[in-house]
Amino acid sequence: MTRLGCWLAVAALVALAGLADAGSNCSAADATRNCIDGLVVPIWRPFLDLTTGDRVLRGVLYFFVIAYMFLGISIVADRFMSSIEVITSMERTIVVKRPGLDPMEVQVRIWNDTVSNLTLMALGSSAPEILLSIIEVIARGFEAGDLGPNTIVGSAAFNLFMIIAICVVVIPKGEIRRQKHLDVFCVTATWSIFAYVWLYLILAFFSPGEIEIWEGLLTFVFFPLTVGTAYMADIKIIQNRFLPHRYRRGSHGQMIATEAEEMKMLENGSPQGADPALKAFEEHRQEFIELMREIRKQNPHITPTELQKQAEYEMISRGPKSRAFYRVQATRRLIGGGDIVKKRIDKEHNKALDAAQEKQLRDNTCKIFLDPAHYTVLESVGSFDVVVGRDGGPDGLTVMVDYFTEDGTANAGSDYIPVKGTLTFYPEDKHQKVTIEVVDDDVFEEDEHFYLRLTNLRVRTKDGIIIDPTRIGGLPVAQLEMPNTATIMILDDDHAGVFGFDHDHFQVVENCGHLSLQMKRHSGARGKVVIPFRTIEGTAQADKHFEMKEGEIVFEDNQTEATIDIGIIDTEQYERSDYFYIELSPPIWAKKMNGDDEVTTALTPSQLEIAEMGKPRLGEFTKCQITIRESKEFQGIVDRMIKNANTRIMLGTHSWREQFMEALVVSAGDDDDDDEEGDDGEEKEPEEPGCMDYFMHVLTVPWKLTFATIPPTDYIGGWATFVVAIFMIGVLTAVVGDLASQFGCWVGLKDAVTAISFVALGTSVPDTFASKVSAVQDKYADNAVGNVTGSNAVNVFLGIGIAWSMAAIYHWNKGTKFLVDPGNLGFSVLIFCVEALLCIAVLVLRRSKKVGGELGGPTALRWMTSMFFCSLWLMYLLLSALEAYCIIPGF
Repeated sequence: MTRLGCWLAVAALVALAGLADAGSNCSAADATRNCIDGLVVPIWRPFLDLTTGDRVLRGVLYFFVIAYMFLGISIVADRFMSSIEVITSMERTIVVKRPGLDPMEVQVRIWNDTVSNLTLMALGSSAPEILLSIIEVIARGFEAGDLGPNTIVGSAAFNLFMIIAICVVVIPKGEIRRQKHLDVFCVTATWSIFAYVWLYLILAFFSPGEIEIWEGLLTFVFFPLTVGTAYMADIKIIQNRFLPHRYRRGSHGQMIATEAEEMKMLENGSPQGADPALKAFEEHRQEFIELMREIRKQNPHITPTELQKQAEYEMISRGPKSRAFYRVQATRRLIGGGDIVKKRIDKEHNKALDAAQEKQLRDNTCKIFLDPAHYTVLESVGSFDVVVGRDGGPDGLTVMVDYFTEDGTANAGSDYIPVKGTLTFYPEDKHQKVTIEVVDDDVFEEDEHFYLRLTNLRVRTKDGIIIDPTRIGGLPVAQLEMPNTATIMILDDDHAGVFGFDHDHFQVVENCGHLSLQMKRHSGARGKVVIPFRTIEGTAQADKHFEMKEGEIVFEDNQTEATIDIGIIDTEQYERSDYFYIELSPPIWAKKMNGDDEVTTALTPSQLEIAEMGKPRLGEFTKCQITIRESKEFQGIVDRMIKNANTRIMLGTHSWREQFMEALVVSAGDDDDDDEEGDDGEEKEPEEPGCMDYFMHVLTVPWKLTFATIPPTDYIGGWATFVVAIFMIGVLTAVVGDLASQFGCWVGLKDAVTAISFVALGTSVPDTFASKVSAVQDKYADNAVGNVTGSNAVNVFLGIGIAWSMAAIYHWNKGTKFLVDPGNLGFSVLIFCVEALLCIAVLVLRRSKKVGGELGGPTALRWMTSMFFCSLWLMYLLLSALEAYCIIPGF
């Protein structure tokens, strides 16, 4: 449908060219009015008394040159829109205080979406039209021209009629797209109609044929008024502050809070309600989480790495994007620059590969460490081994490390036998052992500990020379890795022991699956002891957040550790702080009698005195609170997706080198299908560039290399790119204005007709492709429809307001009047206003239940709507051209 619209536009242009001969009843001066030197490009001399063949040849050459210039404008506008995206994507940090939780820092955008769409985004999209109007006035010595103002009106007509006509029919079958911010659309649509009504009034009503200073300045003042009223509609300031009713009655008689009251309650009950940007952040984050759950449900066995990669790609592809993103994406696909999202994912993948290579380099270093770093032994163990491990390193390396014991609460000689020596790891060795002997006695003691430390690592070369491992070629070939100290705990085994937890509070992440809570036995390890336990609900609910359990833990004779296993249920929450308890009951001492285990509830009087000191008992921590926290891995994935979904990252550039590399690389630019996955849900293999991609790349390489000299968007927050790019757009626009006027000279088209057809089409093609992609990919119609109305209003308020204010002030200073012929322009504006009202009315009617939205809907209705909008545009072109050539009367 996009290509059909373009061919339809070209056919209309050819038809209009045929009207030149038909308008013979216009003044003869019109035939040569455009044959003058331009601001930048002089006229091709000779230009009078040319043969038909010469005019056709020059017309064809100018046609292709202008088309190539429009291609250049699209490419530099790509850089311009990238800078705007970087600027409007700037974020600020908000610290949110939450009752019962730690303060949370979140990143939210500084720019409001509506404000950015109506200011910088609209300027970026309409810069050629706006600059053309301003440059034409300056080039003509502050006299009125036909090219600039008519280009603004013609571009508005193409945007409103043809772009929306295309967007209506490209929606996938059975789907619809509605405006999400209907109130903002109503405001911008009203302003867009008013802008052209106002243009007609200052042309033909207030001071016919003359533009006064107040008219020009007031036209410009309407621009901030448009932005302000749209912003107020976006934040719902009227609903929130001025609506008297707090509740309304629903269809079934129930009382329902109004939207203003709901927002007020949100502010009172949730810290997020205080800032609309923070509310939007939370909504987007929840969308990311739901997407990950959806992918996990479709692929239950997907690995965390693949889940992260697929979710990140889906979120970037399906997440909300700005008008600038779609404009840049459409341009880059057109010129062989490839898919922005694909290239971004590939870049991240390459970063991961670089990190893996860096890890591999680190793995070439030999690491010496203790494995494990903690030992618990009974006093009667005799001797035991402490294991020292080796990992990595180049082949054929021999490593030596010294070791020694050190007292803690245990004393060398009386509690253990001290050791000191050197371990040698030959190339084939992965482990070495240090044997330590523990001294046993019959005296009851508290648990004691001592240490074994590693030190003085060195390597032996092939020549047998022992050297420092960090001095070989400046790179460490071997190093002591943490842990390099082992702690050995000696437990007294003369009594039953004391049982309990190490702490009264533990945390687990919700995706751990189960909790293994360790119980320890100290101050003795003799006999078999049973410890009853049970779980108790807190804020966490049994069998919803954790496994309810009640049972017993059995410590066998000389057993010092045991675990309680509790199932933890993963609810995939971004933030979580639910808790429950595990409580221990008094221990029961079981004795072996006649081959059976029997619970001893009392001791004989003769054993009472001895047993009193040695019976099992509970320690300090007998009740443990278990807090279930969010998974940092899950939270990190969501945070990363939120960060990468910021199109500032996808569109921004960091260096000139990166820009020149992108300018020289050709990528596949297929835009027929925006689904990047196959029918089986798996990601498609990267496509190779086609012939058209290579052709467009070769054709546009000069432009790409020229505009690669623009400063990267990382400089001065994107403003350096913004200033240089808009200057280059201005230069190219001045050239296009001269060429378009001279093109009319060769083919006999007036500036007014050239502007509303050829020039307007050339400036609107990138917006056409961008709107088509956004209509298909976005969940709502705001980018495809809502931005058209806002841009049309901004074109008048900036393009006409600035240009005509400058000219009016100039003529006032000279004591003259700034005259503007209201004839053809006024007629064109009037036709557009009438048809625009019809177009907006149809869009509003399509929101009824029969269709359901502005875009898409039943096949018959969508094609009827599209054909009606196309007919409006063709009618606008035809009537404006007929009036320009005096075939029908105007004003």
